[in-house]
Amino acid sequence: MARSASSGGDDAFEGLLKSEKALVEQRAAAERAQAHDAQSDQRTFELLSQNQTLPVSLSSLQIHGAKHTRKSFLDPLFQPLVEDSRNVNYTLADMLEQVGGAVEKLQKFDIFHPQIMFHLSRPPHLDPSISPTDLDVSLRVREKSRLLLKTGTDLGNTEGSAYGSMLWRNIFGGAESLSLNASAGTRTRSAYSAEFGAPIQSNPNVRISIEGLASSTQKPWASHEEVLKGGGVKLNWLDDNGDRHQFGYSGIWRQLTGLAAEASPTVRGDAGDSAKSAISYLFQRERRDNPMLPQSGYLVKGSTELAGWGPLSGDVGFSKSELEVAGAVPIPIPGIRGSSGVSIGGGFRAGLLYPLPLSYGLHGASPSQLNDRFTLGGPTDVRGFSLGGLGPRDGSDALGGDLFAAGSVNMLVPLPRVGPESPFRLQFFANGGRLVAMKSKSKSSDTTSKQHLSAGAVWNNMISATKDLSTGLPSIAAGVGLVYAHPVARFELNFSLPLVMRRGEDARKGLQVGVGINFL
Repeated sequence: MARSASSGGDDAFEGLLKSEKALVEQRAAAERAQAHDAQSDQRTFELLSQNQTLPVSLSSLQIHGAKHTRKSFLDPLFQPLVEDSRNVNYTLADMLEQVGGAVEKLQKFDIFHPQIMFHLSRPPHLDPSISPTDLDVSLRVREKSRLLLKTGTDLGNTEGSAYGSMLWRNIFGGAESLSLNASAGTRTRSAYSAEFGAPIQSNPNVRISIEGLASSTQKPWASHEEVLKGGGVKLNWLDDNGDRHQFGYSGIWRQLTGLAAEASPTVRGDAGDSAKSAISYLFQRERRDNPMLPQSGYLVKGSTELAGWGPLSGDVGFSKSELEVAGAVPIPIPGIRGSSGVSIGGGFRAGLLYPLPLSYGLHGASPSQLNDRFTLGGPTDVRGFSLGGLGPRDGSDALGGDLFAAGSVNMLVPLPRVGPESPFRLQFFANGGRLVAMKSKSKSSDTTSKQHLSAGAVWNNMISATKDLSTGLPSIAAGVGLVYAHPVARFELNFSLPLVMRRGEDARKGLQVGVGINFL
């Protein structure tokens, strides 16, 4: 019995040794294969580097794995390569550069996985005496899942929400997409949107989209709820410098409803329905190294909207423009090689809303409405003040304004024992701003009334508001906080101390939590 047990144990031990030996051999084989691949890649790289000026021509270019993508969609991307390769001075370097550019465009469509394999070979049955420089190029791609469903919760833009979304990629084989979204939150009670987009002429940098939306949003700082229903069309493009442009048209029915019992007379006066028909243009130049946690670079962003004037029709007429500039500068620390993670940044925003007559009318312009004006203040805006805490008020209601300017300066410092590579930063900041409404010099100077204003009266109101904007100190707050830069959004926990505030404005001394993608 004892020998039998010992024999069984020896057999088990021997099996274990064999398994361990097989595992070691498998690992060694894998390491040899990796070393062989690395050597092969190195040889290929050296071969290509040494033959950059070699004259070549493309015999064929094939794409494998694009099962749901139309050939007519891909041809405009790759046909020029075959045609250019027939030039006398076409070299291997030219071919690699053009193929690399085409692969980069494929990746921008967001219908293929980023790892696109490139293979270069001699054509089969090649006759060296006729076409000695011919090469075949083949790309192997792997399409992303065409249908993507997602649900979850969000904490951002001062509210929490639950959402569900569906993305349908490459619908007709030309990188078209359909996006459906639905959400419900603490402030945005419900929001539904649908957007269909497609690139133009197989160009990933030029895209047109058609969208529809419906939402219901509570605005407690002005004692009402806003309901929106409408849609529009947008044309987006990137120029050769990487700057973003967007031109669009939107038609939206708005309803200012759900008034609180304590709603002010001004809010009650603007309650009801209105229709906005507007064209818009946006320009953005992004040169910051990390928009969520900029250490260097700058941002320039401008937008303008024209509503109700000329053939646009609608119930409201105005032009509305906004400018934003921001930047950051790294601060080197003696004794620290590379980036110290310390930076000084700043930002400035300004906006103007100018009332215009409706259609081609000459009877005058109506003062701006509550749901078209700018608001200022909040944890992602001018910190140290509540949402809509700056500017004109009627009782406890923030009315917004027609003209504003706001700026900030901050210093970001890595946390002790964490290092500059961490997405966490300690923040020291000071920010301030001013928001004013256009006012008439007449006795009936409240522009929230439904009176019509002549062109001269509107201009005088603008001059008066501009002077008011520069009168006295702006509202200012300073503080310290903790910043976390997530790839999707930026989180801030700040302690703010208001230093200057005007009568009636709503300051917030103490802790504020801000979550969003745009911060002053």
